[in-house]
Amino acid sequence: MTLLTGVPLLAGMLQLPHTTTAQAATGGPHPVSVQINAMSPAAPGKDDTVTVSGTLTNDTKSAITGAHVGLHRGAALNDRSSIEAVTKRTGYAPGTDGKEIADHTEKIDKLDPGASRTFTVSVPVKDLGLGDNGVYPLGVTLSGHTSSASYDQVLGIDRTLLPWQDSAPAKKTQLTYLWPLISTTHLTAETGADAQQTPVFRNDDLAAEIAPGGRLQKMVELGKNLPVTFVIDPDLLATVEAMTKPYRVHGPDGPMGKNQSVAMQWLNDLGNAVKGHEVVALPFGDPDLASLAHHGKSVPSALSHLGPATELASKTVDTILGVKPRTDFTWPVNGAIDSSIVDVATSAGAHNVITRGDSLRDTHLPYTPTAARPIGGGNTAIVTDTQLSRAFEGDMSKSRNAGLAIQEFLAQAQMIGLENPEQQRSIVVAPQRMPSATQAQAMAGALRNLESAGWTEPAKLGDAAKAKPDPDANRQIPSRSAYPSWLRRQELPTEAFRQIEETQAALDDFQVVLAHPERVVTPFGNAIMRETSTEWRGDDKGAGAFRTSVRDYLDGLTKKIRLIPKSEATLSGRSATIPVTVQNNLLQGVQGLTLRLTSSQPNRLDVGKPQEIKVDGGHSQSFKFETTANANGLAWVTAQLYTADGKPYGEPMTFRVNVTEITATVMLVIAGGVLLLVLAGVRIYLQRKRRAAEGPQDGENGEDSGGSAADGKDGDGGSTGGDSPEQPSDPAPDTGSEDSGPSGSGEKVDR
Repeated sequence: MTLLTGVPLLAGMLQLPHTTTAQAATGGPHPVSVQINAMSPAAPGKDDTVTVSGTLTNDTKSAITGAHVGLHRGAALNDRSSIEAVTKRTGYAPGTDGKEIADHTEKIDKLDPGASRTFTVSVPVKDLGLGDNGVYPLGVTLSGHTSSASYDQVLGIDRTLLPWQDSAPAKKTQLTYLWPLISTTHLTAETGADAQQTPVFRNDDLAAEIAPGGRLQKMVELGKNLPVTFVIDPDLLATVEAMTKPYRVHGPDGPMGKNQSVAMQWLNDLGNAVKGHEVVALPFGDPDLASLAHHGKSVPSALSHLGPATELASKTVDTILGVKPRTDFTWPVNGAIDSSIVDVATSAGAHNVITRGDSLRDTHLPYTPTAARPIGGGNTAIVTDTQLSRAFEGDMSKSRNAGLAIQEFLAQAQMIGLENPEQQRSIVVAPQRMPSATQAQAMAGALRNLESAGWTEPAKLGDAAKAKPDPDANRQIPSRSAYPSWLRRQELPTEAFRQIEETQAALDDFQVVLAHPERVVTPFGNAIMRETSTEWRGDDKGAGAFRTSVRDYLDGLTKKIRLIPKSEATLSGRSATIPVTVQNNLLQGVQGLTLRLTSSQPNRLDVGKPQEIKVDGGHSQSFKFETTANANGLAWVTAQLYTADGKPYGEPMTFRVNVTEITATVMLVIAGGVLLLVLAGVRIYLQRKRRAAEGPQDGENGEDSGGSAADGKDGDGGSTGGDSPEQPSDPAPDTGSEDSGPSGSGEKVDR
C-alpha cells in the first residue's frame, strides 16, 4: 500500500486539546513539554515503518540528563467518543498508554533548562504489536533524570492516533466532502461616473485571497485534484469577474484597481479545477437563512429575494465557468436548523437542506447513520458529520495542530466503517465556510491520506442526497427554541430587513423612469442580495454601514432628476405660459414621468394640464404650461413629478405667481375705449340721418356733401377727425417687456 510519507505541517483545523506540559498520572505537572509535529505514514500498512517527529522543551530550571524518547502503543479504541477522549488526556497512565516499545528509542544526552530540541523516533509496524483493525493511541514520552530524582521516570508525554487496517473493509463508506468557495462582500452598488459603469469595490482585499498563496487560490489549487464537491457562492464569481475589467476602489479619491491579471488567472484556474467535479451553487450572496427565518419573515418582501437569488446563481456560474451547477441545496450557517429555517430554506425550490449532526442528533444509535434523512414535504435533510466537519477549525499554522487533526480525521473516518462493517453508509462532511490557506492544506492532507488508506470511496453530494436513508435515524426537526443562542445573537435584526425592503421599494420607483433601467437594477439588485449575506455574521457594524451606503447612493441618483427652483413668476395678462425646467444629471435619459402644476388659488389661476416629460442624460429641458388668470393677486404654484402609477417622484418645487395686469384701472381703460367707440358710432349715425332729412341743395347736385366728405369736414364745417376717437389696435395686455417689479423680484412669463 502506497501512502503519503509526510504529514503537512499546517494550520487550520479544529484546535484540539493537547499537552503543553505533560501532566503526571497523579495530576502533577511533568517538567518536559513533548509535542508531536508529524507522523508518517498517517495510515501505515503492515510493511511500513512509522516515524514520529516533534519537539522537546525543558520547562524547569534544572537540566534533564540520561533521557530518551520512546513510543507507547495503547489498546485499540472501542468507539468514536473514545477517540476524542484520547486527544484530551494529559497525564501518563502506564495501564492505558501501554509499555514502551523496546529497542526503538532515541537517546537524549542532556536538555538544559528552558532549552528545546527536536526528536525523531521510528518503529516498524510489525514491532507495534497491532492486532485487529482499529484505531490505536500512540504516545511519545521523554524519560530521564532530574536534579531532584536520579531514577528513570516519564518526564513528559504527547499522543496521536494510529489508524490500522490490515485488510480491506467489506463495504467502504461513501464519503462526500464539500469544498466551499465563499468570501465576504467586496462589491458596492456604485458604478463609476462614466458610460462604462466602472464597478466600485469596498476595498481591494479580495486580490490577496485570489493571488498566489492566498486563501482562495489555495482552495482552487488543492481542490482541483481532490475528490470533492465544489460549493460556490456565485457572488464571488461575479465579483472576481468584475475585477478582470477596469474597477475602482471606494473612497473620496479611490484609486483604480490593478489586479485584473490576478483575477483572470484565478477564474481560469477555477474553470480548469471544476472540470469533472460536481458544482453546487448557493443562492447569490449566500443569504442568511436563519436570519430570514427568525427576523425577516415579519417583513413582507424579505423572502421574495430567495427565488431571484437562486435563478441568478445558476446563470452566473453557467456564464462565468461554463458549468451548469446544482441549485437544489441550501446550507444554513453552521448547519444549525429549526422548523422555521427549513421552511425558508426550501421556499425557493431547493429541497435539500445541509444541516449537521449536532442539530439532528442520533444519540440512540450505536453507529453513524447515512446522511440523507427525509423530513417531509418532499424535502431531505443532509446531516453532515459533526466531528469530521469540525476537524479542521482553529489555528492550523502550528504543525502539531494540523498533524493531530489529520490523524483524528482519519481515525474517525475509519471508526465509522468499523462500527457496522456490513452496512454501507453515506457520510457528508461540510467544513467551515471560509477555510484559511493552512486549514485548506490540512483538509487536503487528510483527504489524500484517506484516499490512500482505502477505507472510503468518494461520492458526489447529489448521490449522497439520493442514498437510501437509515430507517432508525433521527428525522425530527428541532423546534425554534432549540436553535443555539450564540448563533441567534449574530443574526441580522428585523430592522435590517425593513431597511432592505425600503431600499427595494425605492429602487422599484426609480427604475420605471429610466430609459435603460438594467444599468441600475443589476448593481443595486445584487447589492440588496448581498445585504442578507451569511458572511455579515459577527460584523453588525459593517453590515449596517453597507446597507446605509447602498441606500444613500440610490437616493443620490434619484436626486439627479430634479426640478430647477424658481422664486416668482409675473403673469402680465389673462393668459400666458409658465416655464418649468427639469434637470437630468444622470448618464441616461429619463422617461415615463409626468410634470404637474397645482395652484393654491385655482379660481384665480388655472395652471393648465399635466405634461409627459422626456429628458436626455446630462441635459435640462423646460416645459411650458398654458395658464389663465381670472383675477389679480398672488397665487402659489407647486410643481411635482409623478411616476406612471401616480407616485410622487422627488421633492416638489413651489413658487409664487403674481397676476399684475387684471386691475380696476385696466378694466376702466378698456371700458372707456368701448364707450368712445359707441358714442362715435351714434354721432355718425345722427349726422347721416340729418343730412338725409335735409336733402341736396339746388345746383349743388350733392357735391357739397361729397366735397365735405372728401375734405374730412362734417356738414357744420367741423372736422370729423377731431371729434371721433382712434380706432383701438388690440386691447391686449402688456407683453411683459418692462419690469414688473423691483429688480430680481421674479420673472416675466411668455404669453
